[in-house]
Amino acid sequence: MKNLYLLLFLLITFVSNAQIDSSKVQKSRKWKNSSLQGMYQKGYVFPTNDFLKGTNDEAAVINAFQAFSIKFSTQSTGDKLWEQLYKYPNWGIGLYVADFYDPEDIGYPIALYGFFNSPFIRWKKSSFNYEIGFGATFNWKSYNPVTNQYNIAIGAGESFLIDAGLNYEYLLSKRIAIVAGFSLTHFSNGALKKPNFGINIIAPKISIRYNFYNPPDFQKQEVPKYIKENEWLISAFGGAKNVIYDSVSVNIKEKYEGVFFPVFGLSTAYNRQISYKSKIGFGMTFSYDGSVNAQVAVDNNELVEVKVPFGDKLQVSIYPSFELVVNKLSLILQPAFYIYRKDLKNQSPVFHQRIGLKYHFSDYFFAGITLRDYAFHVSDFIEWNVGYRIKWK
Repeated sequence: MKNLYLLLFLLITFVSNAQIDSSKVQKSRKWKNSSLQGMYQKGYVFPTNDFLKGTNDEAAVINAFQAFSIKFSTQSTGDKLWEQLYKYPNWGIGLYVADFYDPEDIGYPIALYGFFNSPFIRWKKSSFNYEIGFGATFNWKSYNPVTNQYNIAIGAGESFLIDAGLNYEYLLSKRIAIVAGFSLTHFSNGALKKPNFGINIIAPKISIRYNFYNPPDFQKQEVPKYIKENEWLISAFGGAKNVIYDSVSVNIKEKYEGVFFPVFGLSTAYNRQISYKSKIGFGMTFSYDGSVNAQVAVDNNELVEVKVPFGDKLQVSIYPSFELVVNKLSLILQPAFYIYRKDLKNQSPVFHQRIGLKYHFSDYFFAGITLRDYAFHVSDFIEWNVGYRIKWK
């Protein structure tokens, strides 16, 4: 908790110092429409694995949590056309801490995340919004075969956070707003370290936000008719998967360190951008998954990979694709299906899901991160990708 207090102090100090000279603030577009927001939520933990169902030190079901967050954001005013198209969203960074009422097994996870909050409908003093967040979580008391053997939900001290929800915002005064809503949150390390069954939570939340500015005048411009565009993408990705071999006779720490296998491949896709905000398309991925049919031997109390045919690890999948486009950033949703892979035991399902973020550095080059999972909650692996695109109208 000392780390949390230090981070909170640094964030508050940073925001306070940014507001000292109001004349400078008004000259800077970066800080002109900044806000500070405090949030509290209390809710439900989905019982998706034995640890949460009660197989833990306390022999108690872990089905509740509370969380606190402090958020620093910037309000858009329509300087760019995409801001108007998204009804003048706000975005920023947040610091988050959760309490699962079981610090001995879970600890107090702390997250640093970015978020994007955009209205469905905006009125004079209020708005109904959706919010998406993505970030990194630290300070877990993760699985340890000796000291924390029950926590199969989180296998490493670090993980990713994905958050999505709805909220209603009402302006109480010129500078103070109340925000109420709910969100779904998923914690997982993307199978970078097993065990990794993840934690999924849902909760209402309430926030108070202070704006360091008076209600802005939103700029409005004529929206040109969108000329639909086509694009062809090709990208390369890489990553890693951790596999635990329970049956081998080695030191228990070595056993649960597991073996790390490479995953890599190529993807190609065709997209048609049908509006300023959305793309639809179809793609195919050719991948090598080193963990498929992987076998190990014991050599001097260490696990050593036994070579198996290269072709056993090849996979081909196809997927329809949807992209939510926010300026240069895209949120990607792709339900996918394996159409080729060797028929082996204990494989993941044919139907799987891909969700990711992509950022375009230019009209041609992009980079991103994609989580490949199945059953909508079990992580398979993470793809770190870079790519190139060709566009035409």
